[in-house]
Amino acid sequence: MVRRAECCCGQCWITVEGEPEINGICHCDDCRKGTGTAFGWSAYFPDGQVLQRSRETMAYQVSGDHLQIRYFCSRCASTLYWTTESMSGLTGISGGSFVDIPLPEPQLSLRTGNACPWIAFPEDWELR
Repeated sequence: MVRRAECCCGQCWITVEGEPEINGICHCDDCRKGTGTAFGWSAYFPDGQVLQRSRETMAYQVSGDHLQIRYFCSRCASTLYWTTESMSGLTGISGGSFVDIPLPEPQLSLRTGNACPWIAFPEDWELR
C-alpha cells in the first residue's frame, strides 16, 4: 500500500509504502506549538519506506533536547514531515496530511501527563 501526504495547498508531498512503525499523538510543548493545537499526530515510517519527496519543501532546524529538521511548504507553511536525532532511521509525517488512504486510528499517546485536561483517551490506547 502506498500513501501520499500533502501540505494544505498541495505543492509539497511525500509518499510512503506500508504501515507506520509508530502512529500516535504527542502532548509535548514542541508538538503543541508546532501544530498550533492541543497535540500533534505523528506517523513514523522507516526511511526505507519513504518512496519520494517533493523538492519544493523548505527546512527548519529545531534545537533543544534533540536535533529536529522540519520540512514545510514555502507557499502555505504547512509542516509536512521531519527527522529527529531521537528517532534515527525514521521519518515523521503529520498524521492529518494523508490523502486518499488515511492512517488507521492512533494507538499511542506520548507525554500524556502534559495533555489538556479535557482530552479523553480510548481504553485500548497505550498511554506513556
